[in-house]
Amino acid sequence: MTNSPPRHIAIAGSTGLVGQFLLQLALKDESIEKVHLIGRRAPDIAHPKVVVHVVDLKNIPPLPKIDEVYLAIGTTLRVAGSKEAFRAVDFDSNLAVAKAALKSGATKIGVVSAMGADAKSAIFYNKVKGELEKAILGLNAKTVVIARPSLLLGDRKSLGQPVRPGERFAQIIAPILNIISPPNYRPVYAYKVAAALLDKSGHTSSPTILLSGEIQAY
Repeated sequence: MTNSPPRHIAIAGSTGLVGQFLLQLALKDESIEKVHLIGRRAPDIAHPKVVVHVVDLKNIPPLPKIDEVYLAIGTTLRVAGSKEAFRAVDFDSNLAVAKAALKSGATKIGVVSAMGADAKSAIFYNKVKGELEKAILGLNAKTVVIARPSLLLGDRKSLGQPVRPGERFAQIIAPILNIISPPNYRPVYAYKVAAALLDKSGHTSSPTILLSGEIQAY
């Protein structure tokens, strides 16, 4: 039995709530040799595995060889300031990174989406998330894993990010929701989303959607 070749992965959104855990887990994973961080600003990290790419997300230059890419760029309407600005971040930037990674050899894509994502939704946030999923699936990568978490649990404040009202509420009532809510509607920790994406991307070769109920097991 031969050993699998070392993996070279890319992460977009490594300073975000889920992205930070994707990075932490990747650095601990001995099967991953290089971690390419793609974004508009350089994250505050120095590690022998890490290669930082500060790019214009509207015009990403050719990247080194990449085997898999994880898309965790996201914002809110309040922070973005308009629907157009929100879409530019959550849809355009993630899709641009995915396309650049595929050109560099990536065959696997992991996406942080959201519960309720639906390209036909009347809710703008869910509609954009659904449109991103549809666009990513349309790229025909060998493997696509989409995580659709419910409300995320984690410490945004420590990341210098505004705490989202829904997530703040979820932190408070999570113990109650975990008793009375169906698994797919229970708040889920961000690190579990990251762990599920990394695990499933390595063990499936067909489009997979991860709901919160399944993510809870990680």
